[in-house]
Amino acid sequence: MVSKGLLQKFHELGRGGNFTMTLPNTPLWAKINVKNFMILMHNPLRTGLVIFSLMISMSACKKEGEDKPAVSETIIPGPTGYVQYGTPMPNVPATKDIIMYEINLRAFSSGGDMAGVIARLDALQELHVNVLWLMPIYPIGTTNSVNSPYCISDYKSVNSEFGNLNILRLLVSEAHERGMAVVLDWVANHTSWDHPWITSHPNWYSQDGSGNIIIPPGTNWNDVADLNFDNAEMRLAMIDAMKYWVYEANVDGFRYDYADGVPFDFWQQTIDSLETIPNHDLIYLAEGDRDDHYDAGFDMTYSWDFYGSLINLYNGSAPSSIFTTSSNEYTVVPEGKGKLRFTTNHDESAWNATPMTLFNGKAGATAASVITTYMDGLPLIYTGQEVGTSATVPFFYNSTINWNANQDMLIDYQEMLGFYSTSEAARYGTKTVYANNDIVSFKKTYNGEEILIIVNPRNNNVTYTIPAELSNTTWTNALTNEPVTLGTTMVMSAYQYLILN
Repeated sequence: MVSKGLLQKFHELGRGGNFTMTLPNTPLWAKINVKNFMILMHNPLRTGLVIFSLMISMSACKKEGEDKPAVSETIIPGPTGYVQYGTPMPNVPATKDIIMYEINLRAFSSGGDMAGVIARLDALQELHVNVLWLMPIYPIGTTNSVNSPYCISDYKSVNSEFGNLNILRLLVSEAHERGMAVVLDWVANHTSWDHPWITSHPNWYSQDGSGNIIIPPGTNWNDVADLNFDNAEMRLAMIDAMKYWVYEANVDGFRYDYADGVPFDFWQQTIDSLETIPNHDLIYLAEGDRDDHYDAGFDMTYSWDFYGSLINLYNGSAPSSIFTTSSNEYTVVPEGKGKLRFTTNHDESAWNATPMTLFNGKAGATAASVITTYMDGLPLIYTGQEVGTSATVPFFYNSTINWNANQDMLIDYQEMLGFYSTSEAARYGTKTVYANNDIVSFKKTYNGEEILIIVNPRNNNVTYTIPAELSNTTWTNALTNEPVTLGTTMVMSAYQYLILN
């Protein structure tokens, strides 16, 4: 878990003391003087002002095998008022290597803050995830509010409920030390009703025929005001705010909320502009499934169709349907890009149900994650799913995950993701599908490496007829290192899975 030295840093932050710490990945030193405290909602850590001096010299690092779109004519020059904090992460995971973990700050720790995330970074590293997605960290509006973190009143501040800029910087630095990139959740489509832009720039918002600012059309989101993307000044201010976090907190990219509701040319302008930041290799995830998101420069889009097919599979549909869905989703995905696949996320676990309910308990939920992780896409793990959280997980208020629950399930996730992270065939391989009315079975091959995935998504034993190509072959169980010989048939127990190499 968190080191004694790191805990001491937190104590000094809380007391307002002075301390000197080495910035990760740089030989320079930064002296931090903490003052001007503000009591946090659920944690005794205090806010402060960081005074630092540093110099950076790095060569840019681009994701292998990826081509960014041509720079548009509407890029925004780099801001002159921001200073690069720390050293940009030199080895940001390539898109096809990403194993993402979504952090619901209000559920992740008893404090409901970023300090609680730092305390569990070692546990996340043991899960073999390499990109951390923080749900929105910004101040939340109070007018018409339901306390949603997606109702933002200031794009350039940290909500004191979650910490402060110093703590965010420390979180990013400690994550980088463990080989994990950090992306922030960005809400471009709308702001809170008490965002300063409402009064200072009402023309930055969509308005009805009477000049009244409106909520996002086609929604019932009464707590937020819809932004007007026909306004060039608003666009510049939005992109400038994103650059602030890349420079001042050294983050590694963004997950963009409700990306389908924002025009293509804004996303292209945004990504082209962010790509001008020196020495950063940024990650861009769209919460959307529009085909043009890839043309705009996004690395990943959401895999909602696959999620729906997975639920249908567990409700009795044939495995052929999920293979078809997977193939169809990838017909529009350029080389080097990907679909983010999940068995849950913050919306599904809050408003629908957790994997424990949808996929019928620990065994079913873990088997569903094996299918999701290994089939084709980029895996997402959401706060608490690895320990079998059963109750819905809110994000409008605090509800702490019990990290001591279902440790056997946690081990299964660690082993399953651990092998995935080391197997090139798992991440890049060409898929061979073996048709069956009940069993999900496929082989992936890459550079001479072969892996075989066999999963029973049914809540009963299934006798599986081994395909002729695989009959009487011997493999190794990738999770136990035990030999496995496939005959002509085998009985798969309910929700049993095999990962063979």
